[in-house]
Amino acid sequence: MKLLSAFVAGLVFGLGLILSGMTDPSKVIAFLDLAGAWDPSLAFVMAGAILVASVGFHFASKRSRSILGDTMRLPTASQIDRRLVLGGLAFGAGWGLAGYCPGPAVASLASGNAEPVIFVVAMLVGMGLYELRTRLSATSR
Repeated sequence: MKLLSAFVAGLVFGLGLILSGMTDPSKVIAFLDLAGAWDPSLAFVMAGAILVASVGFHFASKRSRSILGDTMRLPTASQIDRRLVLGGLAFGAGWGLAGYCPGPAVASLASGNAEPVIFVVAMLVGMGLYELRTRLSATSR
């Protein structure tokens, strides 16, 4: 049941990204082009996603177990630190340069185009390098 619910959630998320236009890099770049031909439509997509997530988090925060019986593990971090700022800057730079963020890039793999493949490979390499750096720094302490 857990695997099926994960599949359905991923499918709905991916279809939502495709239908909203978030898998189209030119639409994303137009949204980020505040000084040029700005396209505000993705702001409405994000506002809708925040609204839906807020309702979900509100109800989830009142539960100790998920609907499928797992322990609820909601985020607890509330501090803005160096890692958060640097990660946000890296995410924003990648989003602005490529027009993709991780979710839409993975959903765009289904298009058969080379660009999302290149982005996802670069993203995975970056994640691997970060993991390697984290492990090396933990062992050197």
